[in-house]
Amino acid sequence: MEALYLLIPLSVVVVFIALWVYFTASDSGQFDDLVGPGLRVLQDDDTPAQPAPDEPPA
Repeated sequence: MEALYLLIPLSVVVVFIALWVYFTASDSGQFDDLVGPGLRVLQDDDTPAQPAPDEPPA
């Protein structure tokens, strides 16, 4: 029974910390675009990168 006096306030603190982390991530834009990264994987971008102008051709 005495363990409940510790576990209940500790669980309330953990819930508030989890909510704080979630809302902080939400306010910073962490969850704004959930579809875009998945669609970018499907784009066909197999063209080789262009060398920098100051590099000699290989």
